[in-house]
Amino acid sequence: MTDGLPDIWRVDQIDWQTWVVEERATLMFVLRGDQVLLIRKKRGLGAGKINGPGGRIEEGETPMQCAIRETQEELKITPLNVVARGELRFHSDDFPKIHGYVFVATDYQGTATETEEAIPLWTPVDEIPYEEMWEDDIYWLPQVLSGKGVDGRFVFQGEDLLDWQVNSV
Repeated sequence: MTDGLPDIWRVDQIDWQTWVVEERATLMFVLRGDQVLLIRKKRGLGAGKINGPGGRIEEGETPMQCAIRETQEELKITPLNVVARGELRFHSDDFPKIHGYVFVATDYQGTATETEEAIPLWTPVDEIPYEEMWEDDIYWLPQVLSGKGVDGRFVFQGEDLLDWQVNSV
């Protein structure tokens, strides 16, 4: 160990049974034909990156309620036909340890609108700009968008992905 950090960071070195979640959050991906609604995040963790709308789960809120609320707040639309597609665990010593829940919606009400938090980006599913997203997204998002469920675990240092494991469920 150097400076309190492990020399090697690997998913299989973490005791996920006793791992302590510091934040619970959601991501929502709204589908329209062969397109997915992404956002360019304007502030907060991941500002400047492309992702799905989402955010922290509030007290007394279910993950699905959070995913819908965050999409309403960030894009001014209400996702419909929402289904859970997976869970993601993000381990880092310099960011909160996050347990994320991923959802997909196949319909929505309203018009995707830019807000103080996000710029909406309708994107063809086969043209997703993974190079502008979190490094882990390429390992699980294609599965989610193809209708599969995922269980993913990721180890980050800063914004660098050090190790990952994704299982289909």
